[in-house]
Amino acid sequence: MNRSITSKLPDVGTTIFTIMSQLAADTDAINLSQGFPSFDPPDELLSRIWHHLNNGANQYAPMTGVPGLRVALAEKTTRLQGRIVDADHEITICCGATEGLFSAIQAIVRAGDEVIVFDPAYDSYEPAISLAGGVTRHIPLTVDKSGFDFAIDWQQLADTISGKTRLIVLNFPHNPTGAILQDADLDKLAEIVRSTDCYLLSDEVYEHIVFDGEPHCSLLAHDELWERTLVISSFGKTFHATGWKVGYCIAPNYLSAEFRKVHQFTTFSISTPVQHGIADFLVSNPEFYEELPVFYQRKRDFFCGLLKDSRFNLQPAHSTFFQILNYAEISSEIDKDLAIRWTRDNGIASIPLSVFCEQPFTGTRLRFCFAKDDATLEAAAEKLCDL
Repeated sequence: MNRSITSKLPDVGTTIFTIMSQLAADTDAINLSQGFPSFDPPDELLSRIWHHLNNGANQYAPMTGVPGLRVALAEKTTRLQGRIVDADHEITICCGATEGLFSAIQAIVRAGDEVIVFDPAYDSYEPAISLAGGVTRHIPLTVDKSGFDFAIDWQQLADTISGKTRLIVLNFPHNPTGAILQDADLDKLAEIVRSTDCYLLSDEVYEHIVFDGEPHCSLLAHDELWERTLVISSFGKTFHATGWKVGYCIAPNYLSAEFRKVHQFTTFSISTPVQHGIADFLVSNPEFYEELPVFYQRKRDFFCGLLKDSRFNLQPAHSTFFQILNYAEISSEIDKDLAIRWTRDNGIASIPLSVFCEQPFTGTRLRFCFAKDDATLEAAAEKLCDL
């Protein structure tokens, strides 16, 4: 018998990250596409996890997360953002940021609701919105004359908000462009949403990777915005451990309660020994995440320096561990086609920006991950300089 099913996500295929990483593996190319570091988490963190693995922490963790980890996060949030949060009722540990984002969207968005995202937009947002019965409204980030500094068009945001707008999704520090927000941006956002009933979902997984002495302006730090915001972050980006899939959601009590209703049936609980180990490390080694901007800025500067004699146009990224390269002087080819061709023919894999955008994208920009050891970056830069 031939069987078929009507897809709930008919326009969704395999993610570009899977496609490019698989292509890189198949062609033995240097993989600067998917955003994972090529180095291990700190030894002391691994040691603490190993300790808990061997001392009974191997059964279900509480649905909301190990208490010690939630307390450590509450203390970190107060110290860095000035926000006092209730560890018991306003922090939930989730299965990476992706599950946190998904559960938040399912908890807030109802059938027919509209959700605003900013393009280039991370590719997990819209499928989650569609599964909740919502409608995604895309607003392109504006680009200045340099072609690298991306920003929110506040007037377009104000014009797009309607009585149907339920949620606005923000992602700063921004993947893939590295854009960041300033305090004035948070004030402008507050002014725009003040008379609305919409909520805010802030994807802040790169919270500790902001460069050139700039602060991370979290929605947690803004008194007015905090009251309607769910903030999602991830330990994977902070501790070079994307494979652990441990993240967290911080939100006011009433929003956390709704988030947890979905979270408990999406994944229920997260790796117990890993949670305990991270809790220990957050308390004993706060300097690790405090020094992370310097660590990754050195990687950024090293990679950009290696490309100074290339034909790419670039501006060092403001945040994240991705560098945008403009290839206009090399090729006029569509970015996705070029990314695939360079992976196959030249042994260097990247991510095209067009896959993050709803409207046809005519830019000549590719995203490269510099969270790699220096030898990998040197080998990659040699290939890029030959193009």
